[in-house]
Amino acid sequence: MPDVGVIEDPATAAVALDPRRSRLLAALAEEPASAASVALRVGLPRQQVGHHLRALEEQGLVVEIARRRHGGLTERVLAASAAAYVVSPAALGAAGADPTRVPDRLSAAYLVALAARAVREVGGLLRGATQAGKRLPTLSVDVDVRFASPTARTGFAADLAEAVRTLAAGYHDESAPDGRTYRVVVLSHPRPVEEPEHE
Repeated sequence: MPDVGVIEDPATAAVALDPRRSRLLAALAEEPASAASVALRVGLPRQQVGHHLRALEEQGLVVEIARRRHGGLTERVLAASAAAYVVSPAALGAAGADPTRVPDRLSAAYLVALAARAVREVGGLLRGATQAGKRLPTLSVDVDVRFASPTARTGFAADLAEAVRTLAAGYHDESAPDGRTYRVVVLSHPRPVEEPEHE
C-alpha cells in the first residue's frame, strides 16, 4: 500500500471527498475489513456502506485483498489503495492553482500555488515511476525556525536565498548529456498553533 495516493481524476476526487466515503477510506487504511465489519466500525448501515464501497472500488480507491468463507457465504476483505490521499490541482483542470498566474511572488497565494504545483508534478511523476516499477528520487527538508523579530526573519530569508543560489550555481551543469533538471522550491510560512489534546 502506498503511503500517499495522489488523486488526479475529477470523478475520483468527487467520490473520495464525500464525507461518508472518506470515513470508510480512513477505516480501511487503518485495517482491512469486510463491508459488514467496516459498517459496524464506522456506525453506518450495512447496505449504505456497500453502496459507498462499490463507488470507491470503481475509482480504484478500495481494493479487494482476500476472500473468506463463512458457511455458505463468501465475504470479501477490502482495503484502501493507499494509507492517505491528497487531491491534485490536476483534478480541477484549468481552474487548478498555477504559480504562473499569481503575480505577487511574496504572497501567500503564490506559496499555495507553488505547493499545488509540487503536488501536481510529483503526483504525475510518482504514477509514472510506480508503473515502471521504479523509485522516484526526491529530497525534502522540513524544519521549524523561531525568529526573535521581523528583522531576524528578513535576514534569514536573505541568507537562505543567497545560500540556495550559491549552492545551485555550484551544482548546475547545463551541458551534462545525461543530466536531469530538478525543481527546488523553498517555502516558509508561520506554523499553525496546535490545539492541546484533551484526554
